[in-house]
Amino acid sequence: MNKLHTLLLLSLGATAFAQTADPELIAAAEAVESKVIDWRHDIHEHPELSNREFETAAKITKHLKSLGIEVQTEVAKTGVVGVLKGDHPGKVVALRADMDALPVTERNDLPFKSEVTTTFLGSETGVMHACGHDTHVAILMGTAEVLAQNKDKIHGTVKFIFQPAEEGAPPGEEGGAALMIKEGVLKSPDVDAIFGLHINSATPVGTIAYKPGGTMAAVERFVVNIKGKQTHGSQPWGGVDPIYIASKIVDGFQSIISRESNLLVEPAVITVGKITSGVRFNIIPESAELIGTVRTLDPDMRELIIKRMTEMSEGLAKAYGGSATIEFQSNTAITYNDLELTAQMLPTLQEVAGEDHVKLVKATTGGEDFSYFQEEVPGFFFFLGGMTPGNTEAYPHHTPDFQIDDDGMLLGVKTMSQLVVDYLNAQ
Repeated sequence: MNKLHTLLLLSLGATAFAQTADPELIAAAEAVESKVIDWRHDIHEHPELSNREFETAAKITKHLKSLGIEVQTEVAKTGVVGVLKGDHPGKVVALRADMDALPVTERNDLPFKSEVTTTFLGSETGVMHACGHDTHVAILMGTAEVLAQNKDKIHGTVKFIFQPAEEGAPPGEEGGAALMIKEGVLKSPDVDAIFGLHINSATPVGTIAYKPGGTMAAVERFVVNIKGKQTHGSQPWGGVDPIYIASKIVDGFQSIISRESNLLVEPAVITVGKITSGVRFNIIPESAELIGTVRTLDPDMRELIIKRMTEMSEGLAKAYGGSATIEFQSNTAITYNDLELTAQMLPTLQEVAGEDHVKLVKATTGGEDFSYFQEEVPGFFFFLGGMTPGNTEAYPHHTPDFQIDDDGMLLGVKTMSQLVVDYLNAQ
């Protein structure tokens, strides 16, 4: 679908599905704001790593049960799923929040700063909500309370999905959205559409950012194993140098992006993040290993790039007398916002946040495993402002200095609540 068609679709959607923000939903969201902030502070101060979100899950479970919501626990290890049936029949919409923190040592003076430490992959480290998942959980807990108080407005069923391990399961374990899907989270009752949000430290409070179609990248981890022939460093002709082959493969991979990928369609990235080979300055070793990541936003480009990386690594190694194999591990699919659903729900965002505060943005090469839900049902994923207005510097996600302004969460509760009511009523 070309850009003109997409813009036309969005325009038609805004006309056909225009909504007015429900004042009772807005008031209920404002009434629960202080609770949302308190929940966020508590979760932030007590972060838990992927597949270990036991205390977080217990807090969520207790709250949902207090609202009379049907609750299922231990979904995909530590996940929590709540089901709220509205007063009227209709379709099923899901809302998702991720729960896990990161192995990052927090570096700030917040009164609710994390002091939690752990051993992660053999190293001592702090644990921190350095990506805003604490805000996502608190926002969805608040949304659940708002909707539970307004069941008379709900034409259908709401499924609240609190997901573990968005940052990736520990080595040797399954986890995240893929495992939740495998265990049937989108079934019984079957989900018709799903919404999700991600707070952003560089977007001002009060702003919502979105993009139809490919929004965040498919993320693959790749490993290239190169086999040469060991020899003395003074006699390279006596062997096959895997380090030299590795350098040619790294260079060749970049030509796939610069010379073979149509970057007018979507951006793409190949990054080699680790090269391992050799033990001594005067020995040409027998083998080398490359480890890196591929980021793509278009399915056809993804297929082409992976195909060419395979051909290039094998072909270049053979050309220089060695051999190579390459393996790919998928971490996330393309976070793809369904075009019709985006068009339908855009007016809701504009009504709640104000049209001037809803921004169409470009895609990002970061990854998000919400994408796996979107492969199963139509989904819409957007970004919520978390930067204090007037700030000129925002600390990036996944860093020790990362911070989010509490004032950003109220808009998240308002928007998620209104999305549910508007989507189900339109059906």
